[in-house]
Amino acid sequence: MTLHSKIDSRSLRPEDAVLTPTYAARSLNTAVPKYKIPEREMLPRTAYNLIHDELMLDGNSRLNLATFVTTWMEPEARQLMTETFDKNMIDKDEYPQTAELETRCVNILADLWHSPEAAHTIGCSTIGSSEASMLGGMAMKWKWRERMKARGKPADRPNLVMGIDVQICWDKFCRYWEIEPRQVLMEGDRFCLNAEEAIKLCDENTIGIVAIMGTTFTGEYEPVKELNDALDELNRETGWEIPIHVDAASGGFIAPFIQPDLEWDFRLQWVKSINTSGHKYGLVYPGVGWVIWRDREDLPEDLIFYVNYLGGEMPTFAINFSRPGSQIVAQYYNFLRLGRDGYRRIQQSCRDVALYLSWEVARLGPFELITDGSDIPVFCWKLKGETNFTLFDLAERIRDRGWLVPAYTMPANREDLTVQRVVVKEGFSRDMADLLIKDIKRALNFYAAQPGVKPRQPGKTRGTFKHC
Repeated sequence: MTLHSKIDSRSLRPEDAVLTPTYAARSLNTAVPKYKIPEREMLPRTAYNLIHDELMLDGNSRLNLATFVTTWMEPEARQLMTETFDKNMIDKDEYPQTAELETRCVNILADLWHSPEAAHTIGCSTIGSSEASMLGGMAMKWKWRERMKARGKPADRPNLVMGIDVQICWDKFCRYWEIEPRQVLMEGDRFCLNAEEAIKLCDENTIGIVAIMGTTFTGEYEPVKELNDALDELNRETGWEIPIHVDAASGGFIAPFIQPDLEWDFRLQWVKSINTSGHKYGLVYPGVGWVIWRDREDLPEDLIFYVNYLGGEMPTFAINFSRPGSQIVAQYYNFLRLGRDGYRRIQQSCRDVALYLSWEVARLGPFELITDGSDIPVFCWKLKGETNFTLFDLAERIRDRGWLVPAYTMPANREDLTVQRVVVKEGFSRDMADLLIKDIKRALNFYAAQPGVKPRQPGKTRGTFKHC
């Protein structure tokens, strides 16, 4: 007797067993407890239908132009992920081949980012870029502390230099690990840090500088080479040895393929660690991130732990312990399936669509581009002048058509500026771009026909900004 048969005969009423193929099932005609566990079990199909129907109220992920996260993968990749959902990435003794695929991915990324010894460097997968960033930050703090102790100096007042445009994980990192955040504020038309302002904030207690390859707010690359050159001079004069960590959550999978001559990675002396999101332009479903160090010595031994209770002695230096192996398998599938040429074509296509769409947005009239998608395939715009709508109004209006195009205010010192942003990813086609433009035009025509409509104030609308 199957498990389903046992449930039918033991705990379900006879009419439930007869009616379960249809929505006349008794479980679907009565309210189901939502905030406490039900007293009785139900058939698998019934539970599936209940949850499936609720999830229809979610937005369509393919129309979500706020998120950087992958929303489409090939059927073969999905199949591999399904086959490996039950594998725990941390259990390398039980799943040695999954562990081997993780090592290969680390070596591939190290080579992609021009590590001096890609085959022998060190790195790991993580749940996402937030964890990967924090690992890079921890390594910088530990190395700084080693240097300070070697010089007989106190190591109780570390600081980290970064732009105010960093992802929220860096604010969390500074708070969790008791580090003073020193942020370069936005100024005028400059929306990220530059070397001049970053260097001003450095001193002997600076554990490092964070540079972003593709900021969340505008999609711009921060000037990593400019920072490196300025640090080279500063470190030579002072002996401080301040490193750079590159948060390449998006750009780590963009620049190597469509901007290969751009120097931002381990080709630069002071870039000691890099993180990226496999689940963004690495083209894997969430969640997987990666962190790579330039040399093995850049990861302090004190951050590596060894455990033997999973069947063999195993080093671990990620913050999370148990985590899924399926995303690692999917990442390796993409590397194998696409190769350099495949990634290049996909990322170039995304950028081409972004450039086309930004040009079309600029042609509509009331908008002025801040960025056009030339770095990562992300661009944003602002309103040119007085209108009877705000960008928050526009975001709400086109959301009625299913589009999630976030509007948000910039951080200090540009809180006065409201912008709207589009993230172009694999699966967003030129045809979909044309559909978006049609719906924006439809919204603009509505406001043009309603001259008495008053624009909504930013503080009186729900936020649509996705800082991810």
